Amino acid sequence: MALIVQKYGGTSVGSVERIQSVSERIISTLQQGHDVVVAVSAMAGETNRLLHLANQISEVPEPRELDMLLSAGEQVSIALLAMSLNQKGIKAISLTADQAGIHTNNSFNDATIKHIETNLITQWVDKGYVVIVAGFQGRDDQGNITTLGRGGSDTTAVALAAALDADECQIFTDVDGVYTSDPRFVSNTRRLEEVSFSDMHALAKSGAKVLQEHSVAHAWNSSVALRVLSSFEDGEGTLICENPKQPLAVTGLALKQDLSLVECENISSEEQAELYKQYRMLNERCDCFQIVVPKATFLQLKLAFNTKIRNISSLSILTLVGDNVEGMAESACNQLLANDIDVHQYDIEPKSVSVIVNQADLHRAAEILHKTFVITEQSQDNDLLVAVS
Repeated sequence: MALIVQKYGGTSVGSVERIQSVSERIISTLQQGHDVVVAVSAMAGETNRLLHLANQISEVPEPRELDMLLSAGEQVSIALLAMSLNQKGIKAISLTADQAGIHTNNSFNDATIKHIETNLITQWVDKGYVVIVAGFQGRDDQGNITTLGRGGSDTTAVALAAALDADECQIFTDVDGVYTSDPRFVSNTRRLEEVSFSDMHALAKSGAKVLQEHSVAHAWNSSVALRVLSSFEDGEGTLICENPKQPLAVTGLALKQDLSLVECENISSEEQAELYKQYRMLNERCDCFQIVVPKATFLQLKLAFNTKIRNISSLSILTLVGDNVEGMAESACNQLLANDIDVHQYDIEPKSVSVIVNQADLHRAAEILHKTFVITEQSQDNDLLVAVS
Protein backbone atom coordinates (compact mmCIF):
# COMPACT_ATOMS: atom_id res chain seq x y z
CA MET A 1 0.00 0.00 0.00
CA ALA A 2 1.26 3.46 -0.93
CA LEU A 3 0.29 6.98 0.12
CA ILE A 4 -0.52 9.03 -2.97
CA VAL A 5 -1.04 12.79 -3.00
CA GLN A 6 -3.13 13.91 -5.96
CA LYS A 7 -3.72 17.46 -7.17
CA TYR A 8 -6.63 18.49 -9.39
CA GLY A 9 -6.58 21.87 -11.12
CA GLY A 10 -9.38 24.23 -11.99
CA THR A 11 -10.27 22.64 -15.34
CA SER A 12 -10.37 19.22 -13.68
CA VAL A 13 -13.05 20.43 -11.23
CA GLY A 14 -14.60 23.02 -13.53
CA SER A 15 -18.16 21.65 -13.29
CA VAL A 16 -20.24 19.25 -11.22
CA GLU A 17 -19.83 16.63 -13.95
CA ARG A 18 -16.04 16.96 -13.84
CA ILE A 19 -16.02 16.81 -10.05
CA GLN A 20 -17.94 13.53 -10.32
CA SER A 21 -15.28 12.25 -12.76
CA VAL A 22 -12.50 13.26 -10.36
CA SER A 23 -14.19 11.34 -7.55
CA GLU A 24 -14.26 8.23 -9.78
CA ARG A 25 -10.53 8.62 -10.47
CA ILE A 26 -9.85 8.89 -6.72
CA ILE A 27 -11.95 5.76 -6.12
CA SER A 28 -9.91 3.93 -8.76
CA THR A 29 -6.72 4.81 -6.84
CA LEU A 30 -8.29 3.58 -3.59
CA GLN A 31 -9.25 0.30 -5.25
CA GLN A 32 -5.56 -0.26 -6.06
CA GLY A 33 -4.99 -0.36 -2.30
CA HIS A 34 -3.56 3.13 -1.83
CA ASP A 35 -4.33 5.86 0.70
CA VAL A 36 -5.14 9.19 -0.95
CA VAL A 37 -4.74 12.83 0.08
CA VAL A 38 -6.01 15.37 -2.45
CA ALA A 39 -5.18 19.06 -3.06
CA VAL A 40 -7.77 20.91 -5.11
CA SER A 41 -7.87 24.26 -6.93
CA ALA A 42 -10.88 26.53 -7.32
CA MET A 43 -13.25 25.68 -10.16
CA ALA A 44 -12.06 26.98 -13.55
CA GLY A 45 -12.63 30.73 -13.88
CA GLU A 46 -13.59 31.23 -10.24
CA THR A 47 -10.36 32.96 -9.15
CA ASN A 48 -10.58 35.32 -12.13
CA ARG A 49 -14.22 36.05 -11.28
CA LEU A 50 -13.31 36.94 -7.70
CA LEU A 51 -10.36 39.03 -8.86
CA HIS A 52 -12.65 40.90 -11.27
CA LEU A 53 -15.00 41.70 -8.39
CA ALA A 54 -12.09 43.04 -6.37
CA ASN A 55 -10.90 45.22 -9.25
CA GLN A 56 -14.36 46.75 -9.52
CA ILE A 57 -13.82 48.02 -5.99
CA SER A 58 -10.16 49.00 -6.36
CA GLU A 59 -7.56 48.84 -9.13
CA VAL A 60 -5.00 47.80 -6.50
CA PRO A 61 -6.87 45.92 -3.73
CA GLU A 62 -5.41 45.73 -0.24
CA PRO A 63 -3.33 42.50 -0.28
CA ARG A 64 -4.66 40.96 2.94
CA GLU A 65 -8.29 41.40 1.92
CA LEU A 66 -7.55 40.12 -1.58
CA ASP A 67 -6.24 36.87 -0.07
CA MET A 68 -9.34 36.62 2.10
CA LEU A 69 -11.47 36.90 -1.05
CA LEU A 70 -9.50 34.65 -3.41
CA SER A 71 -9.19 31.81 -0.89
CA ALA A 72 -12.97 31.34 -0.99
CA GLY A 73 -12.83 29.60 -4.38
CA GLU A 74 -11.06 26.49 -3.10
CA GLN A 75 -13.49 26.08 -0.20
CA VAL A 76 -16.30 25.52 -2.71
CA SER A 77 -14.47 22.88 -4.75
CA ILE A 78 -13.14 20.84 -1.81
CA ALA A 79 -16.60 20.64 -0.23
CA LEU A 80 -18.24 19.57 -3.50
CA LEU A 81 -15.61 16.89 -4.10
CA ALA A 82 -16.04 15.54 -0.55
CA MET A 83 -19.82 15.46 -1.07
CA SER A 84 -19.36 13.54 -4.34
CA LEU A 85 -17.17 10.90 -2.69
CA ASN A 86 -19.44 10.55 0.32
CA GLN A 87 -22.45 10.13 -1.97
CA LYS A 88 -20.61 7.26 -3.69
CA GLY A 89 -20.01 5.52 -0.35
CA ILE A 90 -16.39 6.69 0.15
CA LYS A 91 -15.48 8.33 3.45
CA ALA A 92 -14.07 11.78 2.68
CA ILE A 93 -13.52 15.03 4.54
CA SER A 94 -12.59 18.49 3.24
CA LEU A 95 -10.14 20.74 5.09
CA THR A 96 -9.19 24.35 4.50
CA ALA A 97 -5.44 24.96 4.48
CA ASP A 98 -5.74 26.41 8.00
CA GLN A 99 -7.48 23.25 9.26
CA ALA A 100 -4.89 21.12 7.46
CA GLY A 101 -2.06 22.88 9.32
CA ILE A 102 -0.42 24.64 6.37
CA HIS A 103 1.69 27.50 7.79
CA THR A 104 3.13 30.22 5.55
CA ASN A 105 4.99 33.49 5.86
CA ASN A 106 2.98 36.73 5.68
CA SER A 107 3.72 37.66 2.05
CA PHE A 108 0.11 38.20 0.97
CA ASN A 109 -0.70 37.17 -2.63
CA ASP A 110 2.62 35.30 -2.94
CA ALA A 111 3.19 33.46 0.33
CA THR A 112 5.67 30.64 0.92
CA ILE A 113 4.85 27.48 2.86
CA LYS A 114 7.08 27.24 5.96
CA HIS A 115 5.83 23.94 7.38
CA ILE A 116 2.79 21.67 7.62
CA GLU A 117 1.45 20.14 10.82
CA THR A 118 0.22 16.80 9.51
CA ASN A 119 -1.35 15.34 12.68
CA LEU A 120 -4.97 16.00 11.70
CA ILE A 121 -4.50 14.79 8.12
CA THR A 122 -2.79 11.61 9.34
CA GLN A 123 -5.57 10.93 11.84
CA TRP A 124 -8.23 11.07 9.13
CA VAL A 125 -6.17 8.93 6.73
CA ASP A 126 -5.68 6.33 9.47
CA LYS A 127 -9.46 6.21 9.87
CA GLY A 128 -9.81 5.33 6.19
CA TYR A 129 -10.81 8.77 4.89
CA VAL A 130 -9.83 10.54 1.71
CA VAL A 131 -8.59 13.91 2.93
CA ILE A 132 -9.29 16.80 0.55
CA VAL A 133 -7.21 19.93 1.22
CA ALA A 134 -7.73 23.40 -0.22
CA GLY A 135 -4.80 24.25 -2.48
CA PHE A 136 -3.32 27.70 -3.13
CA GLN A 137 -3.66 28.90 0.47
CA GLY A 138 -2.34 28.80 4.02
CA ARG A 139 -2.23 30.86 7.21
CA ASP A 140 0.51 33.03 8.68
CA ASP A 141 1.63 33.19 12.32
CA GLN A 142 -0.99 35.85 13.08
CA GLY A 143 -3.82 33.66 11.77
CA ASN A 144 -4.30 35.61 8.53
CA ILE A 145 -5.32 33.72 5.38
CA THR A 146 -2.60 33.86 2.73
CA THR A 147 -2.42 32.69 -0.88
CA LEU A 148 0.54 31.18 -2.70
CA GLY A 149 0.28 32.95 -6.05
CA ARG A 150 -0.99 31.63 -9.38
CA GLY A 151 -0.58 27.88 -9.69
CA GLY A 152 -0.08 27.60 -5.92
CA SER A 153 -2.15 24.42 -5.67
CA ASP A 154 0.78 22.55 -7.25
CA THR A 155 2.98 23.80 -4.42
CA THR A 156 0.37 22.75 -1.86
CA ALA A 157 0.34 19.22 -3.27
CA VAL A 158 4.13 18.92 -3.33
CA ALA A 159 4.47 20.32 0.20
CA LEU A 160 1.82 17.85 1.44
CA ALA A 161 3.63 14.97 -0.28
CA ALA A 162 6.92 15.98 1.34
CA ALA A 163 5.43 16.48 4.80
CA LEU A 164 3.49 13.18 4.66
CA ASP A 165 6.43 11.27 3.11
CA ALA A 166 4.12 10.22 0.27
CA ASP A 167 5.24 7.69 -2.32
CA GLU A 168 4.26 9.90 -5.27
CA CYS A 169 2.69 13.28 -5.98
CA GLN A 170 0.37 13.14 -8.99
CA ILE A 171 -0.54 16.42 -10.69
CA PHE A 172 -3.76 15.97 -12.71
CA THR A 173 -4.40 18.66 -15.29
CA ASP A 174 -5.90 19.20 -18.75
CA VAL A 175 -2.87 17.77 -20.59
CA ASP A 176 -1.55 14.22 -20.46
CA GLY A 177 2.03 15.11 -19.55
CA VAL A 178 4.93 17.46 -20.21
CA TYR A 179 5.52 18.17 -23.89
CA THR A 180 8.59 19.36 -25.76
CA SER A 181 6.78 22.71 -26.21
CA ASP A 182 3.30 24.18 -25.95
CA PRO A 183 1.15 22.23 -28.45
CA ARG A 184 -1.16 25.24 -28.80
CA PHE A 185 1.60 27.20 -30.53
CA VAL A 186 4.02 24.61 -31.89
CA SER A 187 3.36 21.67 -34.21
CA ASN A 188 4.81 18.16 -33.88
CA THR A 189 5.42 18.38 -30.14
CA ARG A 190 6.13 15.16 -28.23
CA ARG A 191 5.13 14.02 -24.77
CA LEU A 192 8.16 13.32 -22.60
CA GLU A 193 8.17 10.12 -20.53
CA GLU A 194 10.60 11.55 -17.97
CA VAL A 195 12.12 14.95 -17.19
CA SER A 196 14.78 15.80 -14.64
CA PHE A 197 13.97 18.17 -11.78
CA SER A 198 16.56 20.63 -13.06
CA ASP A 199 15.14 20.69 -16.61
CA MET A 200 11.54 20.93 -15.40
CA HIS A 201 12.47 23.81 -13.12
CA ALA A 202 14.14 25.63 -16.02
CA LEU A 203 11.09 25.03 -18.24
CA ALA A 204 8.65 26.24 -15.58
CA LYS A 205 10.79 29.29 -14.80
CA SER A 206 10.83 30.13 -18.51
CA GLY A 207 7.09 29.99 -19.06
CA ALA A 208 6.01 26.33 -19.37
CA LYS A 209 2.62 26.39 -17.65
CA VAL A 210 2.11 22.70 -16.93
CA LEU A 211 3.76 23.07 -13.49
CA GLN A 212 4.45 26.06 -11.26
CA GLU A 213 8.10 26.97 -10.75
CA HIS A 214 7.89 26.98 -6.93
CA SER A 215 6.28 23.55 -6.86
CA VAL A 216 9.06 22.03 -8.97
CA ALA A 217 11.72 23.64 -6.75
CA HIS A 218 9.98 22.29 -3.66
CA ALA A 219 9.77 18.79 -5.15
CA TRP A 220 13.43 18.96 -6.19
CA ASN A 221 14.59 20.07 -2.73
CA SER A 222 12.41 17.46 -1.02
CA SER A 223 13.08 14.63 -3.51
CA VAL A 224 9.35 14.17 -4.11
CA ALA A 225 8.65 12.20 -7.29
CA LEU A 226 6.15 14.12 -9.44
CA ARG A 227 3.95 12.72 -12.17
CA VAL A 228 1.90 14.91 -14.53
CA LEU A 229 -1.29 13.17 -15.70
CA SER A 230 -4.51 14.00 -17.53
CA SER A 231 -7.80 14.27 -15.65
CA PHE A 232 -9.67 13.30 -18.80
CA GLU A 233 -7.87 10.25 -20.17
CA ASP A 234 -5.77 7.37 -18.85
CA GLY A 235 -2.04 7.20 -19.47
CA GLU A 236 1.40 7.10 -17.88
CA GLY A 237 1.91 10.87 -18.08
CA THR A 238 5.35 12.33 -17.42
CA LEU A 239 7.54 11.52 -14.42
CA ILE A 240 9.67 14.33 -13.00
CA CYS A 241 12.57 12.84 -11.06
CA GLU A 242 16.23 13.31 -10.17
CA ASN A 243 17.78 11.04 -12.81
CA PRO A 244 15.73 10.17 -15.92
CA LYS A 245 16.58 6.85 -17.53
CA GLN A 246 17.05 8.54 -20.92
CA PRO A 247 18.53 12.04 -20.44
CA LEU A 248 18.15 14.33 -23.44
CA ALA A 249 20.59 16.84 -24.92
CA VAL A 250 17.66 19.24 -25.50
CA THR A 251 14.55 18.67 -23.41
CA GLY A 252 12.19 21.32 -24.69
CA LEU A 253 11.31 24.86 -25.70
CA ALA A 254 9.45 27.11 -23.24
CA LEU A 255 7.48 30.17 -24.34
CA LYS A 256 6.82 33.34 -22.38
CA GLN A 257 4.60 35.73 -24.32
CA ASP A 258 2.61 38.96 -23.92
CA LEU A 259 5.52 40.90 -22.45
CA SER A 260 5.94 44.66 -22.74
CA LEU A 261 9.08 46.53 -23.72
CA VAL A 262 8.93 49.50 -21.36
CA GLU A 263 11.04 52.63 -21.72
CA CYS A 264 11.92 54.49 -18.52
CA GLU A 265 13.22 58.08 -18.26
CA ASN A 266 14.27 60.30 -15.37
CA ILE A 267 14.14 57.43 -12.86
CA SER A 268 16.15 57.90 -9.66
CA SER A 269 19.15 55.64 -9.13
CA GLU A 270 17.38 53.91 -6.22
CA GLU A 271 14.28 53.24 -8.31
CA GLN A 272 16.42 52.09 -11.22
CA ALA A 273 18.31 49.62 -9.02
CA GLU A 274 15.01 48.19 -7.76
CA LEU A 275 13.65 47.76 -11.29
CA TYR A 276 16.87 46.04 -12.37
CA LYS A 277 16.40 43.50 -9.56
CA GLN A 278 12.91 42.55 -10.72
CA TYR A 279 12.99 42.84 -14.52
CA ARG A 280 15.20 42.02 -17.47
CA MET A 281 17.07 45.06 -18.76
CA LEU A 282 17.29 45.36 -22.54
CA ASN A 283 18.95 48.67 -23.36
CA GLU A 284 20.53 51.44 -21.29
CA ARG A 285 21.72 54.90 -22.25
CA CYS A 286 22.21 58.00 -20.06
CA ASP A 287 18.95 58.69 -18.20
CA CYS A 288 16.89 56.35 -20.37
CA PHE A 289 16.70 52.56 -20.23
CA GLN A 290 14.39 49.76 -21.36
CA ILE A 291 13.09 46.79 -19.38
CA VAL A 292 10.91 43.78 -20.24
CA VAL A 293 7.88 43.30 -17.97
CA PRO A 294 4.67 41.22 -18.02
CA LYS A 295 1.79 43.21 -19.48
CA ALA A 296 -0.20 42.72 -16.29
CA THR A 297 2.63 44.42 -14.37
CA PHE A 298 2.79 47.45 -16.65
CA LEU A 299 -0.38 48.98 -15.15
CA GLN A 300 1.12 48.80 -11.66
CA LEU A 301 4.33 50.42 -12.88
CA LYS A 302 2.32 53.10 -14.69
CA LEU A 303 0.48 53.93 -11.48
CA ALA A 304 3.78 54.10 -9.60
CA PHE A 305 5.85 56.06 -12.14
CA ASN A 306 3.19 57.88 -14.21
CA THR A 307 4.79 59.67 -17.18
CA LYS A 308 8.27 58.33 -16.45
CA ILE A 309 7.53 55.09 -18.30
CA ARG A 310 5.81 54.14 -21.56
CA ASN A 311 5.06 50.91 -23.40
CA ILE A 312 7.08 50.62 -26.63
CA SER A 313 6.16 47.20 -28.05
CA SER A 314 5.13 43.61 -27.33
CA LEU A 315 7.75 40.90 -26.96
CA SER A 316 8.10 37.15 -26.37
CA ILE A 317 10.91 35.10 -24.85
CA LEU A 318 11.72 31.62 -26.17
CA THR A 319 13.95 29.38 -24.04
CA LEU A 320 15.69 26.16 -25.07
CA VAL A 321 16.31 23.88 -22.08
CA GLY A 322 18.63 20.89 -21.77
CA ASP A 323 22.11 19.64 -20.92
CA ASN A 324 23.71 20.71 -24.22
CA VAL A 325 21.90 23.93 -25.16
CA GLU A 326 24.46 26.46 -23.96
CA GLY A 327 26.57 26.02 -27.08
CA MET A 328 23.57 26.52 -29.36
CA ALA A 329 22.96 30.22 -28.67
CA GLU A 330 24.74 31.65 -31.70
CA SER A 331 23.28 29.02 -34.02
CA ALA A 332 19.76 29.68 -32.71
CA CYS A 333 20.08 33.41 -33.32
CA ASN A 334 21.46 32.83 -36.81
CA GLN A 335 18.55 30.53 -37.67
CA LEU A 336 16.05 33.20 -36.64
CA LEU A 337 17.89 36.03 -38.42
CA ALA A 338 18.08 33.92 -41.59
CA ASN A 339 14.26 33.76 -41.48
CA ASP A 340 13.90 37.55 -41.07
CA ILE A 341 13.11 37.34 -37.34
CA ASP A 342 14.75 40.08 -35.29
CA VAL A 343 16.46 39.00 -32.07
CA HIS A 344 16.49 41.80 -29.48
CA GLN A 345 18.74 39.92 -27.07
CA TYR A 346 19.87 36.46 -26.11
CA ASP A 347 20.96 35.12 -22.73
CA ILE A 348 22.89 32.00 -21.75
CA GLU A 349 22.38 30.35 -18.37
CA PRO A 350 23.25 26.88 -17.11
CA LYS A 351 21.07 24.46 -19.11
CA SER A 352 19.15 27.18 -20.95
CA VAL A 353 19.38 29.66 -23.82
CA SER A 354 16.78 32.44 -24.18
CA VAL A 355 16.05 34.71 -27.14
CA ILE A 356 13.79 37.76 -27.13
CA VAL A 357 11.73 38.37 -30.28
CA ASN A 358 8.75 40.49 -31.28
CA GLN A 359 5.41 39.05 -30.21
CA ALA A 360 4.32 38.99 -33.87
CA ASP A 361 7.16 36.56 -34.63
CA LEU A 362 6.44 34.15 -31.77
CA HIS A 363 4.82 31.35 -33.78
CA ARG A 364 7.41 31.30 -36.58
CA ALA A 365 10.32 31.55 -34.15
CA ALA A 366 8.93 28.74 -32.00
CA GLU A 367 8.45 26.44 -34.99
CA ILE A 368 12.01 27.06 -36.21
CA LEU A 369 13.70 26.54 -32.83
CA HIS A 370 11.59 23.52 -31.93
CA LYS A 371 12.15 21.76 -35.25
CA THR A 372 15.85 22.60 -35.50
CA PHE A 373 17.04 22.15 -31.92
CA VAL A 374 14.48 20.01 -30.08
CA ILE A 375 13.10 17.46 -32.56
CA THR A 376 16.40 17.04 -34.42
CA GLU A 377 18.51 16.68 -31.27
CA GLN A 378 16.08 14.23 -29.65
CA SER A 379 16.04 12.14 -32.82
CA GLN A 380 19.84 11.98 -32.66
CA ASP A 381 19.63 10.99 -28.98
CA ASN A 382 17.25 8.14 -29.86
CA ASP A 383 19.50 6.97 -32.72
CA LEU A 384 22.46 6.90 -30.33
CA LEU A 385 20.45 4.97 -27.74
CA VAL A 386 19.48 2.34 -30.31
CA ALA A 387 23.07 2.05 -31.51
CA VAL A 388 24.37 1.57 -27.98
CA SER A 389 21.66 -0.99 -27.21
